[in-house]
Amino acid sequence: MSALGRVVRSGVGRRRVQTLVIGLATLMAVTASVLAGSLLVASSGPFDDAFARQRGAHLNAQLDAGRATVAQLSASGETAGVSAASGPFGTVSVAPRHGAMPLPPLTVVGRDTPEGPVDELTLTTGSWAERPGEIVLSAGGGQAPLGTRLDFPELPGAPSLEVVGTARSAGRTADAWVAPSQIASLTPSDSVGAYQMLYRFDAAATTADVRKGRAAVTASVPAGAVTGAQSWLTVREVAARDTALFVPFLVAFGVLGLVMSVLVVGNVVAGSVGTGLRRIGILKAVGCTPSQVVRAYMAQALVPAAAGAGLGLLAGNLLAVPLLSETADAYGTSGLSVAPWIDAVVAAGALGVVTVTAWVSAWRAGRLRTVDALAVGRVPAAGRGRWAARRTARLPLPRAVGLGLARPFARPARAGAMVAAVLFGAMTVTFAVGLSSSLNEVLSARNHDVADVTVGVSGPRQGPPGGAPGAGPDPAAVAAAIETLPGTGKYYGSATAEATVAGANGSTRITAFSGDASWGGYRMVSGRWFDAPAEAVVPTQFLAATGTAVGDQVTLHVRGSAVTVRIVGEVLDPRMDGMLMYTDAATLKRAVPELPATGHHIAVSSGTDVGGYVKELNSALEPLGVTAQGREAADGGEVILVLNALTAILTLMLVAVAGLGVLGGVVLDTVERVRDLGVYKALGMTPRQIVAMVLTSVALPGLAGGALGVPAGVALHAMVMPAMGHSAGLRLPDSVIAVHGTPELLALGLGGVLIAVLGALPPAGWAARTRTVTALRTE
Repeated sequence: MSALGRVVRSGVGRRRVQTLVIGLATLMAVTASVLAGSLLVASSGPFDDAFARQRGAHLNAQLDAGRATVAQLSASGETAGVSAASGPFGTVSVAPRHGAMPLPPLTVVGRDTPEGPVDELTLTTGSWAERPGEIVLSAGGGQAPLGTRLDFPELPGAPSLEVVGTARSAGRTADAWVAPSQIASLTPSDSVGAYQMLYRFDAAATTADVRKGRAAVTASVPAGAVTGAQSWLTVREVAARDTALFVPFLVAFGVLGLVMSVLVVGNVVAGSVGTGLRRIGILKAVGCTPSQVVRAYMAQALVPAAAGAGLGLLAGNLLAVPLLSETADAYGTSGLSVAPWIDAVVAAGALGVVTVTAWVSAWRAGRLRTVDALAVGRVPAAGRGRWAARRTARLPLPRAVGLGLARPFARPARAGAMVAAVLFGAMTVTFAVGLSSSLNEVLSARNHDVADVTVGVSGPRQGPPGGAPGAGPDPAAVAAAIETLPGTGKYYGSATAEATVAGANGSTRITAFSGDASWGGYRMVSGRWFDAPAEAVVPTQFLAATGTAVGDQVTLHVRGSAVTVRIVGEVLDPRMDGMLMYTDAATLKRAVPELPATGHHIAVSSGTDVGGYVKELNSALEPLGVTAQGREAADGGEVILVLNALTAILTLMLVAVAGLGVLGGVVLDTVERVRDLGVYKALGMTPRQIVAMVLTSVALPGLAGGALGVPAGVALHAMVMPAMGHSAGLRLPDSVIAVHGTPELLALGLGGVLIAVLGALPPAGWAARTRTVTALRTE
């Protein structure tokens, strides 16, 4: 082994603490960078990536089984311009039930296998439906867990299917899949059935391309056979709107992770090389050239860094599995994984940062005159920090605490690096807390769950026992029962109707209230709540879709009658793409003379026991065939649940990186001062005082980092939340964005001190346990 190799091996072996810190810092930095890079890549065109990977259908065509044969449909796959086709698959639309509870309608397709030349499905859980009596649901649909039985009592033979798996189609071609032989039992006896054909075209980048391909396919089958078709561009537009919500959020966390990784690794490596000045002087004294010194110290840093990078890649890829799974659920895609090039770039980047930082530090040290390096050793520059030590000595504090408070001024660069690490950690926590609070505000606005008790039609009964089939409960009797029950504070009724709006496609759901519903949890973005008939409030998306603004009038078509209303307010409601309207029941009186309230929302009076109130109310409502229930836990919604899960995982990761940045700095400072610690111990300082001195040495950097990081986190939150809302087509009110209270901000600021103290605890314990004689003999 060469002399330089022996120097490297000796340095790595002697400086075990610094070696361990460099390895840990690189490990955490690489892990965080792999996760951050994967999230950034996953946020770049997730639908297009999944669509290409699954060979998604450019056209999903529905065809009448009575007008075209299987052979004719199969032959349509040979049409000019069609590059690949799958089908025909039998398909049917059914309305399942789970026990007595009705479930949303499903478009069911019969397929032998999830594989195919077009629309290759990804099985996410369970197994494929290979025999009758089994069904696979579309992932993310929220229909039912594995093992649930879906019943179809209205169909001949009342079939019942067990959910055996979930699968994901990038083109969203169906809600569920069954074995082809099952389709016949799910088709009503008076229906001739339908087929699904999936096509990929040579050119499908534009609407015109897809229309051309559809026209060619339509011409290749009997006239009237094509009853409907969906372009992949329509699905892509919906997916882009859904996934756009996540992009600002994930980009913010991704950038934070990358910046913190570079900061921590650079700080630890620079400090580690900087503590070896006396060793460098010795090497130069025995004949090593400045170039050899630089190479030796670069190698001493790269050995543990390479080991840490390898372990970090392994940890990052393992942690990315659940994280990217959550991201895939959020994006409605599948198969997200860490790309090999991300591992290569992260590893090369981490080792590059170590190399550059070690080279700069060693180069500066190598240029020192040998006598200066031997004389300076590990002692700070003369006079540095002494003024701080003199001032803290005058404070009415224990001497160990005063020495700790003065320490950051002796190594201002290292203290600054700690401040930066804590700053990013505090900023991450503040951003995460604000994001969670804002999402809960959005969830509350979506669920409108302010009422203590709600009343509605329950189960299969649609009226009083013995009433005519389909007869609903008497709304006047329900209202009277609520009104007369002791404990009722205030309440309002609600009914819904479907309408079309002049100048807008599709339908709009109108919710008409009887009574004052302004207290029902509806968050106003602008304008005011309606207070008279012919006034209405609508979500942001409604205004965008209709080209209207608060103060404008719109004409509704309800059951053949035209109703004109004035928009007086903009409300936050992300449901149904915002095509909603809230108004007074009297507004629809002329169009719908009989629009009884189908639901009631009650706020009990102060001091009323909600459980007892519900029990008494149900006794009064039982003869009417309706049921009251107390406020249940809010439906979290898949998107918000995924966002909260991602927030928790990423925040823990970045706080760990911040703590490691403090740990690295304190370890280097402790190793540098080990002989001083021995002197303190020889003079009578106890282990508890040593711990106090080390921990207080990070108090000021922690406090400064928290004081700077909290406002930065608030600013980041104020920038990201509106961007997320804009991506989803929403304007968020101030109550959703301004969620940080003063006590909360003060606590978060002190959280910076907590991050610093947690990072300093291990080296503080090591310093306290070091024997006095060992510390005094340390060079």
